[in-house]
Amino acid sequence: MTAPLTPPPPPHEHSPHQAWQPPGAGHTASAPRDAWTGGYHDDGPGMKTELIEAALVTLAVAVSGALLGVLWWWLAPHVPLVGEVVNKSWTVYLKDTEGEQAIGVDGTFILLGLAFGAVSAVAAFLVRRRGGVPLVVALAVGGLLGSWLAWKLGVWLGPEHDVIAHARSVGKGVTFSAPLKLGAKGALLAWPLGALLVHLGLTAFFGPRDPEQHGPYQQGPVPKDPYGAPPA
Repeated sequence: MTAPLTPPPPPHEHSPHQAWQPPGAGHTASAPRDAWTGGYHDDGPGMKTELIEAALVTLAVAVSGALLGVLWWWLAPHVPLVGEVVNKSWTVYLKDTEGEQAIGVDGTFILLGLAFGAVSAVAAFLVRRRGGVPLVVALAVGGLLGSWLAWKLGVWLGPEHDVIAHARSVGKGVTFSAPLKLGAKGALLAWPLGALLVHLGLTAFFGPRDPEQHGPYQQGPVPKDPYGAPPA
C-alpha cells in the first residue's frame, strides 16, 4: 500500500525551516516625502528670520538714500535766476524763460532713483537668493524712504531757499541758482518701482525652481507583502 498523500500547506503558511521576517524587512526606510510632489520638504527660512532680514534690507536701502541725495545735488542742472529792483522792491525772475533746467532736475532724480533701485534689488537677490513677501515689501518701503531722504538732503545741500535775500547778497542783475526743488513728486516712486521690477526679473530667471510634479498623490514605491504576494 502507498502512504496517503499529505495536502500542500496553505500559500501563506510558514515553513518550519523558514525564518520569520518582520513586515517591511528588506526595505530601507526613507525620509518623509512631500505628499504632493514626491520631493523632500524645503520650506526655506522661518517667518521670524524673513522679518529680521526684511528689516535689515529696509534700513540699508533707506540709509543709502543719502548717497542719492548727494548725487542729485551734484548732477542736477542749476536753474538760473536774476534779481532786479522794481519800484524800490526786489523782484526775482528766470533768466532763461525757455530753459528746461527745471525738467532736468526732475529727470536727474528719476534716473538716479531707477539706478539705485536696480542696484538695491541685485544686492538683495545676491544676499538672499530667493523672493518672499517680506523682502519685496522691504525693497518697496526702503526705496520710498531712501527717495524721501535723498529729496530732503538734496534740497538742504542746494542753494539758499530765500531767493530775495540771495538776490540782495549777489547784487542787482547778477545770475544765481534757484533752490533745488523736485517739481514732480511722483519721482519719489522711481526707486521702489525700479527695485521691484528688477527683483521680480531676477527671481523669475535665476530664483530656485519648484520640484517637478508627477501627480496629485505621487508617493514612493508601493510596499509589497512580506511574503511576496502583492497587496489586495
